[in-house]
Amino acid sequence: MTKENVKKKPLRVALIASEHTIREYTMFLERMLVGQADESIPVALVCPLKSDIDSVVIGAAEIIRYPVFELPLTGHLNRRLLAEQLDKFKPTVLHCLCESKAGLARQLARRLNLPYVLSVNSLEKRLVHFPLSVKRCVKILVPAKTIAARIAKAHPHFTDRIEQINIGTFMTETQACFSKPSEQITLVTTHQSGRADEFENLLSAVKHLIIDGYEFMMIIISDGRAERQLWKLLAALGLLQIVTVVPRLKPWYLVLSAGDIFIRPEPAAAFSPVLLEAMSVGTAVAGCRGGVDDLIIEDETAVVFDPSDELSIVRSLQRLLDRHEFARKIAKTAQQYVRENHTVSRMISAILKVYDDAQG
Repeated sequence: MTKENVKKKPLRVALIASEHTIREYTMFLERMLVGQADESIPVALVCPLKSDIDSVVIGAAEIIRYPVFELPLTGHLNRRLLAEQLDKFKPTVLHCLCESKAGLARQLARRLNLPYVLSVNSLEKRLVHFPLSVKRCVKILVPAKTIAARIAKAHPHFTDRIEQINIGTFMTETQACFSKPSEQITLVTTHQSGRADEFENLLSAVKHLIIDGYEFMMIIISDGRAERQLWKLLAALGLLQIVTVVPRLKPWYLVLSAGDIFIRPEPAAAFSPVLLEAMSVGTAVAGCRGGVDDLIIEDETAVVFDPSDELSIVRSLQRLLDRHEFARKIAKTAQQYVRENHTVSRMISAILKVYDDAQG
């Protein structure tokens, strides 16, 4: 019997998610699960024991917690128990959604005799040099050209297996940027760093603008790390009446769509789903180049500043605050760029094709 005559098994997918995936890429994970459910594809989701999976819309996916035992010297036992649970589910392909779980994916693929796909969303050196199986890793999926280039450099023997599939999002029909002239102007940014001092130049620039007579409020979406130091910095700069710190909310657009301008305050070492969502709701973006910056095209999808230069930040924000039509044009161009390159349907179709090809 020729290979062409061998009937493929019906697709069954096991997704391996880290805590980072569930926290940072919630919308991506939900859209993946919904897309596969729409195609009637059985899915098992492997996730950490204490992860907040209740915040994710999982549909009919089977949840498998890993590790079962959080004790020293139980790694081998945990992997064996996980392999047994997956064997009962009978997946035809594994998809590891985070490079931090690359070693686990390789071990499971070998133990279950399965092909696997690995998603990589980061440029961080400690995460780029991950273990791979020449025999079983059929694709390395990346959301940006900058990440693809770093992976190709770190793993030259896998260059032909690297494929860019853009993370998809849904578009709003309206523009958030300066859409309500009667309301106060709002700036939105995120604080995802463990250090508050990395925010000092941005907040000093905000102080500068307030002194110059600009009127606006600012919302900082914080993940909770270094928040006490952030409040101290706000107090020292006299910005407590101007800046509000809010916890991370899901979905992101509930806060992002309330803003006129979104600020990416520092280079991102990983693809930013928040920046993508900010563009999708039609905010004007002010950001910096560096890291994973594929979405930032100067004076087209964003205005650009030097994050180490307070005056550079001031000038970029002034361009948007002083010229509302220019700001709305930046927001519209970014929205159109996302519409053309980051649709959910195209993302799901591309991923399902990868799964189908992986099965041989």
